[in-house]
Amino acid sequence: MSTIFSKIVNKEIPANIVFESENVLAFKDIRPQAPVHILIIPKIEIPKVTDIKGNEHAKLLGEMFDCANKLANDLGIARNGFRLVFNCGNDGGQEVYHLHMHLLGGRHMQWPPG
Repeated sequence: MSTIFSKIVNKEIPANIVFESENVLAFKDIRPQAPVHILIIPKIEIPKVTDIKGNEHAKLLGEMFDCANKLANDLGIARNGFRLVFNCGNDGGQEVYHLHMHLLGGRHMQWPPG
């Protein structure tokens, strides 16, 4: 099943892309919850966190975290801090069933989040 994120990866629909590599794509969230709100996704379809296979996906996940660190530095939020979030499943608030990491920053984050 093709998700909206797969369509963004395939350039079938536009997105404000801020980073792209062979395996990872990052773009601005269309409903930002912070001054900086970037979605970092793998280019392959992995529906949710519970579908991650450690040995098979470890390098890809590392690349996603490297992307988050690079963007946090590039966007000037690394010094004061930022939040990384994976939502998993309906109760976890996942809306698009294509694995994605939220990079949130540019303001003080509250706890608990919701």
